[in-house]
Amino acid sequence: MVLDILVLATLQEGPLHGYELKRRVVRPSLSTVSNNSLYPALRRFEESGAVTVAVEQQEGRPARRTYSLTEVGRRQLVERISTLPAEKAANDEEFAVRFGLFDQVGPEARVAVLRERLSAVEHKLATARELVTAHDAHSPASHRDLAAARLVAVLDDERRWTAELIAAEAGRADPDARSAESGAPAVARLLG
Repeated sequence: MVLDILVLATLQEGPLHGYELKRRVVRPSLSTVSNNSLYPALRRFEESGAVTVAVEQQEGRPARRTYSLTEVGRRQLVERISTLPAEKAANDEEFAVRFGLFDQVGPEARVAVLRERLSAVEHKLATARELVTAHDAHSPASHRDLAAARLVAVLDDERRWTAELIAAEAGRADPDARSAESGAPAVARLLG
């Protein structure tokens, strides 16, 4: 879940109280984080040992709970970044969050996530191409046709980019493979 990854990643910066945590969590979709999603996630993390909570008493105000990431939480974060379930691979935000945190995982995990994303993009691309080919050549192009053609172009670009990233990461994971093949042929084989 995107929010879980973002909360754990934000807590790596240091202990934070809920309001500050909510303010700092920035979703790739730029949608705001609600209290109704943040606090249940923090409770789950506390129950699983991913975070600890310190209660600070404040004069004339309610006590403030400050959350800190534990070693269990760090492992959970790495595990979440390292996996992209097939049912979530087509979700741009799910992918973007993991990709943005790739510096925290090794090349093997990156390749696994990228392969799931590539599979999802290829599926979406095939569907989009069907929309384009379904167009009647004897009728003028509609806005729907133009939108489908644009979608094909965008998805084809992402497919190429993702395949190039896989080739680069695979080379990091296996340095012998990098010396045996240049990037372009590797990408061509992946796209083939």
